[in-house]
Order: sequence, then structure tokens, then C-alpha cells
Amino acid sequence: MAYIMVLIANLSVFSIIQVDRQLHTPMYFFLSSLSILDVCYSTIILPVTLPAMLANAITGNVRISFHRCFTQLFFFVCFGGSECLLLAAMAYDRYVAICNPLNYPVIMNRRFCLGFVAGCWIAGLLNAIFHTLMTLNLTFCGDHHIRHFFCDVLPMLEAACSNIQSSQVLLHVVTIFLGMSPFLLVMNSYIHIISTILKIRSLERRQKVFSTCSSHLIVVTIFYITAMFNYNGPSSGDSFIIVQVSSVLYGILSPMLNPMIYSLRNQEVRKAFKKAMTRTQIVIRTIRLYNLNLKNVKLHALIS
Repeated sequence: MAYIMVLIANLSVFSIIQVDRQLHTPMYFFLSSLSILDVCYSTIILPVTLPAMLANAITGNVRISFHRCFTQLFFFVCFGGSECLLLAAMAYDRYVAICNPLNYPVIMNRRFCLGFVAGCWIAGLLNAIFHTLMTLNLTFCGDHHIRHFFCDVLPMLEAACSNIQSSQVLLHVVTIFLGMSPFLLVMNSYIHIISTILKIRSLERRQKVFSTCSSHLIVVTIFYITAMFNYNGPSSGDSFIIVQVSSVLYGILSPMLNPMIYSLRNQEVRKAFKKAMTRTQIVIRTIRLYNLNLKNVKLHALIS
């Protein structure tokens, strides 16, 4: 159910943005990229992991193949790192739009936006390659028990019996680069945005912008804080259950909330959605009318 909700919401947002030309702006370009990323991100966790969990519960076989585990690790780290940077890019886009509107078309041009998104994907890919190679070089001996519901970096390090110091250093460095730095950039952007909003004289408009910003901040904070805690939290003992809970929060909750917070509360997206629904209804009615006329023509031919 969670995966179906994520899939429908994000693909609907992506389709609406692609169909409606009025939404072909940098802001909605980033939103459509986030929608696709969330679909890929949740696909690695939900439909790949949950069927295996159900099969394990029924058969009692809790094993996962070596190659499947590392494939899951690679794509999860790749999409997670890319989303960290993309959320920061979206915050910067809103900062330029609100705090420097006159230069917005010049700064956020098409080439810059494409390069920004491509950079997010490339950084996530490089992050995944480094982590996967470092984890592949570890030695796993004895009982390879992973204290998690999918293969992630921290549980794999806990399961290793070789020296993991270099992997831990890489993990902390990447967490600062892909977690803490983008989070501080987002916070800095929203501080400037809020200070600009406070200068707006219209109380109604100020409350409207504040409600949107607060929603964005809640989602972003949940994602960054839980993700950073997940890769720098407890690595052993009973407290490791907190890492599993944090994985659910940033791996499942964020992709479900992003379409509602960023898009469905937006008036332009709602208008585009209503327009798309109206067009769909017109097409359906036209097809039904065409089929009805075709049946009447055939019936008239038979009678003749």
C-alpha cells in the first residue's frame, strides 16, 4: 500500500508537470526530478525488500544472496545521496526566486538546472561506487547476520569481522558532504527566505508563504536528520533498532510526503491537475460517443 501510494503520487506529479507547459519552469523541473528519484528510491526499499521479507516469514529462510545484497546496497546509497543534494538544489532555487527575483531567470537558466540535477545524480553514483567497493573489500566470516530489513552500509559494517576503520572514516566524511553540508545550505536558504517574507506587508500572503515553507522544512528536516543519524548512529546492541526506525522514516515516509508537501499544496499544480482531469474526461466522452456512433452505423447497415 505504501509503495502504491508513492508510485501513484510521484508519477502523477511528474506527468502533470510534463504535460502542462505553464509548469515548465526551474522549480517544477526540480520537482519532476525529485518525483522520479523518489520512485526509484522507494522501489529499491519496498517492492524489492518486502516480498523477500514475506517469503522469509513463510518459508523460514532468511538468507539473501551476496550479489543481490550488494546490488541493493549500491542503488539505495546512490538514490539516497542524490536526493540529499537535490533537496538542497530545490531550497537554493526557492532562495533565488524569493530573495533575488529580478535575476532569477538569469541565474536559474535551463543549462544551470540541467547541470545541477546531473551533478546530483553523478555525486550519488560516485558515493554508491565508493561505499560498495569499500564494503566489498571487507571480510565476512562466521554467521553473516545483518541486523536490518535491507542491505545498508552500517548493518554491513557491523556484520564484517575485518578492520572497518577506513570504511567508517569514509562514512563520516560522506555524511558531512552529502548530509550535513546540504542540510546547512537548506537551513541558510530558508533563513534568508523567512527574513524576506517578514518584510511582506500583506498578512494573508505572508501566512500563505510561511505555511508552505514550514511544510518544506518539516519534510527536509525529517529526511536529513534521520539519514544523518542512520549513518552515524549506534552500530551495535539493542539501540540498533533506532537505526531501523530512522531508515523507515527517510526511506519510506519522505517519498510519500514529498508529492503532497511540494506539489499537491501548490495552486498551480492543482490547477494543472484539474485541467488534465478535464481533458481526460473529454477524451473518454469522445471515445464513448465515437463507439456509440460506430454501433449505430453498423446497426443501420444491418437493417438496410
